[in-house]
Amino acid sequence: MALIYPFSAIVGQERMKRALILNAISPSIGGVLIRGERGTAKSTAARALAAVLPEIEVIEDDPFSCDPRAPATFTEDLKRRAAAGEQFRIIRRKTRFVNLPVSATEDRVVGTLDIEKAIQKGEKHFEPGVLAAANRGVLYVDEVNLLDDHLVDLLLDVAAMGVNVVEREGISFSHPARFVLIGSMNPEEGDLRPQLLDRFALCVDVVGIRDPKARMTILERHIAFEADPEGFVKQWEPYERALTEEIAAARELLPKVRYTQHDLATIANLVISLGVDGHRADLVILKTACAHAALMGRDHVTERDILLAAELALPHRLKRQPFQDTEQAMALLSEKLQQIEQQAAQQRPAQDNQQPPAAHEQAKKANRG
Repeated sequence: MALIYPFSAIVGQERMKRALILNAISPSIGGVLIRGERGTAKSTAARALAAVLPEIEVIEDDPFSCDPRAPATFTEDLKRRAAAGEQFRIIRRKTRFVNLPVSATEDRVVGTLDIEKAIQKGEKHFEPGVLAAANRGVLYVDEVNLLDDHLVDLLLDVAAMGVNVVEREGISFSHPARFVLIGSMNPEEGDLRPQLLDRFALCVDVVGIRDPKARMTILERHIAFEADPEGFVKQWEPYERALTEEIAAARELLPKVRYTQHDLATIANLVISLGVDGHRADLVILKTACAHAALMGRDHVTERDILLAAELALPHRLKRQPFQDTEQAMALLSEKLQQIEQQAAQQRPAQDNQQPPAAHEQAKKANRG
C-alpha cells in the first residue's frame, strides 16, 4: 500500500488546511472547494486529510458503514436485524478516502435498485454506490468543474442532508451518507456555474508559494519523502497523531459549543454589509465558527471564530460586478482579523508555550491566516 504524504508536512496553504480540518470536525458544514493552479497540493491535502482522521467504529458486515452508536441512522436491514435481537460485531477501521472519477455515472454514484428482483420476488435489493462507500469518510472530486452539473448538484444535496435516497419505479431505498466533501479545480479549465459554486459551503483559492525559503522547504521535504517514504512518515508521525487527537477532541466538544444573539447579529450584519444573496452564507459561517471554537478547545464562539469562518465562506459568494466594493470589504475583513490575531498573541498566557511540540505547531498552523 502506497504511503500518504503527511498532512502536517504540507508547507504553507494554511487557509486550505484550516478549511479541510473544520469540515472534518463538522461535515455538516457542507464541503470545501479548492480552486488553484496546478501543483499547489490540492490533491495531496485531500488524501492526507483522510489519513489523519480518527478511526471509526463500524458493524463488520455493513457495506454502508453505519455508526453503531446511532441506531436511528441504520438502514432498514440493520434496523430489522437489531429488532430481531442480533448482536453486531463492532470493528474499528481507518477513515476511507473515496475518489470520484469525472466519468462516473449517476448509478455509479448513488447506487442501483434491482427492479426485476423487487417485482418478481418482492425483495428490495440495493447495489451500493460511491456515496455508500464514502459514508463517514472523505469524498474527493478532482476537476469538479468538469463533472456533469447534475451530478455536482446531487452530491451537494446529499452532503447537505446526510442521506442518500434512491427511487426507481415507486421503490425507494435510503442509507446514511455523511462525508467530508472536497472538490478541487483549476479555474483555467472552466468555472462552476454560480448556482453550484454557492452551494459549496467553503471555498479556498490557492496559489504557488512565492517565498524562496518556503519553496526550498517544499523541495527538501518532497525529496526526503521520495527517497525514504517510511522514514519520512515516521518522522512526522507525532505531528499527525497530535492533529488526529485535536480533531477527535473537537468532535467531542462541538455539540457543547454555544453562541449568543450577539454572535448571530454579528454574522447577519456582516453578510448583509457585503451584499450576499440568500441565507446559506449565514448558516455556513455559524457552523464553521462553532467548529473552529471546538478546535480551539472552547465551548463558546468568539468574534475571531466568526471572522475566520467568514474568510472561508464569503469570497466565492461576493458580487464582483459592476463595482468592487466587496473587494474592499474583504480587505477590511482581513485587516480586522489581523488585528484580532495580534491582540490574541499579546494576551496569550505563558503556559501556551508549554504545549507538546506537535500540538503547539499544529495549533499555530490551524490559526494562521
